Amino acid sequence: MPTLPWVTPNAAPPHAQAVVMASRFEVRSLKDVPRFFWKSLAAWRQVRSAPGAYGASLIARPAKRVFYTLSAWESREALYAYARAEPHRGIMTGLRPTMRTSTFTFWEVPADRLPIGWDDAKRRLAEQARTDAAAA
Repeated sequence: MPTLPWVTPNAAPPHAQAVVMASRFEVRSLKDVPRFFWKSLAAWRQVRSAPGAYGASLIARPAKRVFYTLSAWESREALYAYARAEPHRGIMTGLRPTMRTSTFTFWEVPADRLPIGWDDAKRRLAEQARTDAAAA
């Protein structure tokens, strides 16, 4: 599956700040890919109607067992409310045993700089992965 392009569920007000989250997930084996992919689509549908979501995109690299998400929110509270709501909450719990690694990074940008580019997000994820590895 290629990239699901940036969607904008809710327009950001002028001069707003957006909380951006990027994530990288790697599943343990190729047999875990279809389930992870299927569940990702359910979370994708959820984010498209989530209160406070300013935008989101998804990249799936099934042959590499890797999935990326990128989203922008009105606040961390809005992001966490989405993560705690179903189906996302159940998806996180159910997929935990299939995960090899997960990396998350957060930053803020003026909402008029949305959508965020994937090059920037992947660079930040790589930096976060190095920081996480050094702390382990």
